[in-house]
Amino acid sequence: MVHQQRSQAHLSPSSDTEDMTMLLAPRLSYFAGVARTEHVTRAAQEMQVPQSTLSRAMVRLEQDLGVDLFARHGRTVSLTPAGRTFLTSVERALAEIGRAADEVRADADPATGKVAFGFLHTMGAETVPGLLHAFRADHPRIRFSLVQNYGEAMIERLRAGELDLCLTSPVPDAPDLVARRLDEQKLRLVVPADHRLAARKRIRLVEAADEMFVTLEPGYGMRRITDDLCKEAGFKPRIAFEGEEAETLRGLVAAGLGVALLPPPTVPRPGVVELTVTAPRAAREIGVAWLADRPDTPPVAAFKRFLLSRRGNLLP
Repeated sequence: MVHQQRSQAHLSPSSDTEDMTMLLAPRLSYFAGVARTEHVTRAAQEMQVPQSTLSRAMVRLEQDLGVDLFARHGRTVSLTPAGRTFLTSVERALAEIGRAADEVRADADPATGKVAFGFLHTMGAETVPGLLHAFRADHPRIRFSLVQNYGEAMIERLRAGELDLCLTSPVPDAPDLVARRLDEQKLRLVVPADHRLAARKRIRLVEAADEMFVTLEPGYGMRRITDDLCKEAGFKPRIAFEGEEAETLRGLVAAGLGVALLPPPTVPRPGVVELTVTAPRAAREIGVAWLADRPDTPPVAAFKRFLLSRRGNLLP
């Protein structure tokens, strides 16, 4: 019995606040209308509700609050000091609700709405700008909120409702997601320009088994792919440095600090040589993912159709 009483006492303030909000919320706009006109009949006409409904709502509102909001003078009313205090907060709350409604309607507008789009760092320099340029040829006023991150972080943001779509690799496989493969990107073994393997054009990955590797941090898709490819080649890579961006890793390779498995650069990097890996097959799949069972706004649906139309032709 003591435990139950403590639990109820702990939960009571929060529960009371939620219950009061649910009681008050439907009547706030009625209250603001009566307060603005100071006349129940006129307010009822403006809001197109029966006067009896409005009168009962104001009586119930005062009963729920336990204070008089109006002084009544026949058919007219005037705010009490408590009513004026309450009106200030009610008008602020209603204005905020109005702004929120305008924002979500604007974001869903077929011509001018917004898409929250996530993508990998390695796709930010060339691939995504090219995609957006092509898409906006037919949808010039659709807006984008762009997020660059690694794969797992973007999936978390999808699930949190912060992203509508994301380009990621590997293509995720989860029951709450829908994912479609769009393209494939060959990976290369990047070595310093003065490295013993730099004169080669092709290499089997096992030939780099004794090298120190620089990789992305755990959690990044490329790190997982690197680990898996090395395992398939029969060795576990020795990690010298871990980073967060592919071009940083290229800089580390150029400085002679290791070798790396990476997608092709947008612009050739001095100081490194990029070798084709012949075995195992070194490539990463690029896909688009979104939450299953979440309805799309028209701009999101349009951009999703556009991305799916680029299958096999996503990468420059």
